[in-house]
Amino acid sequence: MENKGPNRYTRILEAIFERYYKTGVSEIVFERAEFNQVADELGIVLPKNLGDVLYSFRYRTVLPKSITSKAPKGYEWIIGPAGKGRYRLVIVRQLLILPSSVLAETKIPDATPGVIAAYSLSDEQSLLAKLRYNRLIDIFTGLTCYSLQSHLRTTLRDGSQVETDEIYIGLDKRGAHYVLPVQAKGGKDRIGVVQIEQDFELCAIKFPNLICRAIAAQFMEDNLIALFEFEQTNEGIKVSSEKHYRLVQPDELTSEDLQSYSLRQS
Repeated sequence: MENKGPNRYTRILEAIFERYYKTGVSEIVFERAEFNQVADELGIVLPKNLGDVLYSFRYRTVLPKSITSKAPKGYEWIIGPAGKGRYRLVIVRQLLILPSSVLAETKIPDATPGVIAAYSLSDEQSLLAKLRYNRLIDIFTGLTCYSLQSHLRTTLRDGSQVETDEIYIGLDKRGAHYVLPVQAKGGKDRIGVVQIEQDFELCAIKFPNLICRAIAAQFMEDNLIALFEFEQTNEGIKVSSEKHYRLVQPDELTSEDLQSYSLRQS
């Protein structure tokens, strides 16, 4: 019987990796069109959405052990764009972007309209709605922020097409303007370093005169949201800030909560 889902995806990606890998190689470039050839060789029925093969490994699941085992200690293989219809497997320093298990929560009175909560169709869309209605981007960054556009697509300098989940424009008390690309992830999806790098480049192309602050949001539970801010360093993308916000009913926010928040340093 034909393997489905990740097993089928794994066999395709492993075959492409094995086609090009040699000891010491740190980058493998391949064409998406190669999926057809590999699938024929393996006797696999291709998925209708070829892009889902790559999306799955970039943001949902880990790469197969046959690939990860060939990275030096402290490094990992990731999949990134390499131009139109082209991708690359490349070795980078290992960076797991996961919500901290010991970070304190902050309760926020939930302002999400009930009708929106009732009809949200996906984790990503539900998360974006909760960010918007509860002004969590404003709270997290300290800026006054306005949603400009969802699912903004653009072409990067290498010719690859990218998309960010939502773009906010922000202002601070000085009047400086900011652009904030936001990546939204459900509980099972992973925040990818490649996506954050692409967000910085997208903003440099589309909004060259604005200050870019790249943000990612992830559901930890239905109403517990982790927010991250990133910065570009000489060693690559780093997390500069992380906060956890729990959306609650107003009567769940106690005077003791407010007192403890007033004593926090930041």
